Amino acid sequence: MTATAPTPLPAQYDPAVVEVALYRRWLDAGYFHADPRRVLSGERRPFSIVLPPPNVTGDLHVGHALDHTIMDILARWHRMSGDEVLWLPGMDHAGIATQTVVERQLARDGKTRHDYGRELFVQKVWDWKRDAGGAILGQMKRLGDSVDWDRERFTLDEGLSAAVQTIFKRLYDDELIYRAERIINWCPGCLTALSDIEVEHREDAGELVSVRYDGVTAPGEEPWSVVIATTRVETLLGDTAVAVHPDDPRYAAVVGRMLRLPLVDREIPVVADDHVEPEFGTGAVKVTPAHDPNDFEIGRRHGLPMPTILTEDARITGTGTRFDGMDRFEARAAVKADLAAQGRVVAEKVPYVHSVGHCSRSDDVVEPRLSLQWFVRVAPLARAAGDAVRDGRTRIHPPELAARYFDWVDNMHDWTISRQLWWGHRIPVWYGPDGAVRCVGPDEEPPGEGWTQDPDVLDTWFSSALWPFSTMGWPQDTETLQAFYPTSVLVTGYDILFFWVARMMMFGLYAMGPERPEQDVVPFRTVALHGLVRDQNGKKMSKSRGNVVDPLAWIDTYGADAVRFTLARGANPGSDQAIAGEWVGGSRNFCSKLFNATRFALLNGARVPERPVDRAASTAADRWVLGRLDEVVGQTSALLGDFQFGKAAEGLYHYAWDEVCDWYLEVAKVQLAEPERAEQTREVLGTVLDTVLRLLHPFVPFVTESLWTALTGGESLVVAAWPTTADTAGADGVGDGADGVGDGGHPDPDADTWMADLQQLVTQVRRFRADQGLAPGRRVPAVVSGADGHAAVAAALTRLEPAGAGFTATATVTVALSSGTATVALDTSEAIDLGAETARLDKELAVARKDLADTGRKLGDEQFLGKAPARVVDGIRARNTKAQADIERLTARLAELGAAGAAS
Repeated sequence: MTATAPTPLPAQYDPAVVEVALYRRWLDAGYFHADPRRVLSGERRPFSIVLPPPNVTGDLHVGHALDHTIMDILARWHRMSGDEVLWLPGMDHAGIATQTVVERQLARDGKTRHDYGRELFVQKVWDWKRDAGGAILGQMKRLGDSVDWDRERFTLDEGLSAAVQTIFKRLYDDELIYRAERIINWCPGCLTALSDIEVEHREDAGELVSVRYDGVTAPGEEPWSVVIATTRVETLLGDTAVAVHPDDPRYAAVVGRMLRLPLVDREIPVVADDHVEPEFGTGAVKVTPAHDPNDFEIGRRHGLPMPTILTEDARITGTGTRFDGMDRFEARAAVKADLAAQGRVVAEKVPYVHSVGHCSRSDDVVEPRLSLQWFVRVAPLARAAGDAVRDGRTRIHPPELAARYFDWVDNMHDWTISRQLWWGHRIPVWYGPDGAVRCVGPDEEPPGEGWTQDPDVLDTWFSSALWPFSTMGWPQDTETLQAFYPTSVLVTGYDILFFWVARMMMFGLYAMGPERPEQDVVPFRTVALHGLVRDQNGKKMSKSRGNVVDPLAWIDTYGADAVRFTLARGANPGSDQAIAGEWVGGSRNFCSKLFNATRFALLNGARVPERPVDRAASTAADRWVLGRLDEVVGQTSALLGDFQFGKAAEGLYHYAWDEVCDWYLEVAKVQLAEPERAEQTREVLGTVLDTVLRLLHPFVPFVTESLWTALTGGESLVVAAWPTTADTAGADGVGDGADGVGDGGHPDPDADTWMADLQQLVTQVRRFRADQGLAPGRRVPAVVSGADGHAAVAAALTRLEPAGAGFTATATVTVALSSGTATVALDTSEAIDLGAETARLDKELAVARKDLADTGRKLGDEQFLGKAPARVVDGIRARNTKAQADIERLTARLAELGAAGAAS
């Protein structure tokens, strides 16, 4: 490390001035670049982390900001700990989203992609990507992501495209990819199949209509009927059966008989199937095999016809009724009206709130649709993905969320991987004469004349499932792949555990299996799951609610460090967190506090000593702050190792603000004025701030870098060493854990007792001064007794001055200390204006009463208590308790002043 003389700091810290320039300096220095040779040579341990590739169309939202903050904390911590860190950036081509953006641009000119043809349209998408796509990469720099920009990848670049074609060919040859007609999610707006993760389910207000189907009877036979209930009455036009449970006695006599399908005048059978739940509704369900996944399976089991009655853009077709050509929602109203006219609607429930799938891109209601598509046969792949977690090769943190993972991989359905788009990895399958089919690998020439390539492209999740190894050069056995695969950790929200994580597990195990030992084929050693970011009231963020926050706007207002620290403080494994602008403002205040403390220290000559401070020659306050520093070093390392980012940030916050700034700096001011203590105090200040800034650097990299380089003259915190208690231990080794990391033990009980007594004494005197209405800067004559070793420091911290001749105490404060009772006698006769103080206290009392009423109202609202985050409720309870105590204190003080006024 290159060291220079400490440099002065400006009067105030301005993130806007510092952050962009500082990030550029880090990039120019190459600090984030990973060298696999240092791993392969044994010089360093590897630490690699998977960046979930953001969509090329995307902007940094608050969920990204949380994800990236956590990943950057880990990357910076491991880099400072001496590991070779690879955090590889890149983007996903986002097939549907990107094609939709460009098609909307064309629509403004009255054009569609079909006006240009496939080749020219795809070129237009590449042009858009070059000119307007990828804004999120620049936004990642604003946040401070320490990614290796030299290795930036894109899921459609040449290397990743070769990886996609390679694994498709392998899966196809192993009969794990096939083409078939199955029910898939279909978006009538985007005109393509969708993956499960591209479907957003939400509660919609629809209708539940009960319809009577009449049985077919012979002449003279007793009429009979069956009633079914449906939320999509228009699909009745495609029914090919009604199903009941085989053990339901209500329908035993009609199984196998025929019903007349209303409005269509077609006969359909009553079939018995175990899928039907007798207790649900009437126990009879309509079967529309081409438009419902469960009905499709019933249809296959019973050999039912599967007519498609909806076009790709969701219009009725092929029914031979007046409804043909109608939009599905127009048809829904018309079908119900005709059924009602025939007296077949026996019940209606409107509104009927139920879960409805919507396309995450177009917001169209998704239609289950029978379609010829390409699928991955997931059963063997999913089984391997489950086994890798069960046997510990990959661990899920927190472990209680592993059950969700198993529930998904153990019940996974075959994966629809084809999309009816032009932008993406085109399926490498060619069709030739006489029904010939050929799958072409990346090193093979496509077949010649008379052959046509499949028009579909692959699901975006297919290529992103390869991300942990395709980005490192697979299928080539590169140095990067040898050094950094398996990756160390995947950080992601629990909400995509089932989708992206499971797919990466399946493909990683399959692709890397032939080349590596079993323990080295998993894509990551640990999956660290965090929760969602919600608004300050605990509600999910959505545009419709108007509660979406823009982290970039907060970065502009408060600085990146403030946004990062706020997110980190709420990041508890697997748990959702709330966020609000005022909390980000509080984090900005914390950064300002660090700045002011370091600036004060530098102005007073603080420096980092070459050797640890000699604690045997230190004051009790010095030993206390250094002992607490030992504990914080050990605790922070342990918490980060357990992905407890919130607790680690909280511990650092309270040590830096409450203990260092609020207490030790105040004591240091007294010690700096004593010639025999000044130099040692400067070294303790330098030691504490050096270590605190290093501990905080992964959380708030910009402000800590600015302060640390000014304090130490060091090159950069990015490449500085992570603290150990060996750094702060004195000549006697106090505080040094056996491994040099720190065991969190208590290094100096005597110093702690001394500081606890000082805090008690100072707090009680300050409280007395506040209760008396004494101006904070006013010095008050006093005599302190029974506080040996604390009197001078306590007097300085509470603005007491030695009593002069004729001193007469008007008040006495007694404080219980560990060694006995201390007494502070004060003369306040010249310090209080009775009238002004009474008016001030009256105002305070009115505020306290209002706060008591406000908080009491909220705490009595059961609906609020059930929905608000625990942090918010705890804060209101604390305010309520404080208001009660303030009312008692202020009422008593006003009574005292009234008595004093009467006496005078």
